[in-house]
Amino acid sequence: MTFPSGPAALGVWSTLPDPVTAELLGRAGYDYLCVDLQHGMTGPGTVVPVLQALRHTPATTLVRVADHRPDAMMRALDLGADGVIVPMVDSPEQAAAAVAACTYPPAGFRSWGPMWGDVDGTAPAPERADADRLVFVMVETAAGFEAVREIAAVPGLAGIYVGPNDLALTLGLGRETYAGSAAVHRALDTVLAATEAAGIVMGLHCATGQMAAYWRERGVRMLTVATDSTLLRTASADVLATARGEA
Repeated sequence: MTFPSGPAALGVWSTLPDPVTAELLGRAGYDYLCVDLQHGMTGPGTVVPVLQALRHTPATTLVRVADHRPDAMMRALDLGADGVIVPMVDSPEQAAAAVAACTYPPAGFRSWGPMWGDVDGTAPAPERADADRLVFVMVETAAGFEAVREIAAVPGLAGIYVGPNDLALTLGLGRETYAGSAAVHRALDTVLAATEAAGIVMGLHCATGQMAAYWRERGVRMLTVATDSTLLRTASADVLATARGEA
């Protein structure tokens, strides 16, 4: 997945531990699909078949790891993910450590072991792997927001991804109101300005398609528009309402 000056990348998150659901969404036309290991139901025992299924789709595959452990980032990349999203990053030092964990020596300390590349013979040279992989960090805490300009300037970052629920809680707001909050809006504008100044991407988790369209027009170039569980719930409810004449 690249981020040219053209259309924004639109994505979906996989929270259900089911490879069939993941593959269906991977073929649905989204630019990227992120497997959520922090809050989703997918875990160490189910992530392999999910990532294996996504190898057969055109979507760029990302993994949100559960924490800052280097082995978790390395394993996600070894299992075939195109990139990682690292949550709860508070400082440029933490961001730099994440980049280093995803970069082979001498620039970083990623250990060699691309499992699926070894299986099908597609493992790239370390230099190519470093150039192609994507490292995003999440700014969603008070400390991270305070240091957002310094975080954005860390070499090797693809972008900063914002979780507005946690950002709203950080700002002392109820998460139910974040989409229409002026304070959250100003905070998102601050992150956007920091990423634009650093020449990297801002990613945003959106509550609705309308929210995604609004922030796309403002210049955000990576927008998550749904999760698999939300799509299943809302689409099922819409079909039932239509069939019952309630729509």
